[in-house]
Amino acid sequence: MHTTYFDEDDILVIHLSDKPIVREVSQSWNTHISYAEDGSAVELVLLEARASGAYPLEVLHARAA
Repeated sequence: MHTTYFDEDDILVIHLSDKPIVREVSQSWNTHISYAEDGSAVELVLLEARASGAYPLEVLHARAA
């Protein structure tokens, strides 16, 4: 997984897999999900990411037990 943030446009793209995209669905006006043939999510696109509080991402690290 890796992310790309486009500062000028306030768009966050979260790449979940390298599978080819066969279908894209808008969940709302600012959230779009792309799917692979097997139904798994490949990519998430969030418009106005910083304005909506989705960016910057907060990374939480699990502590070793």
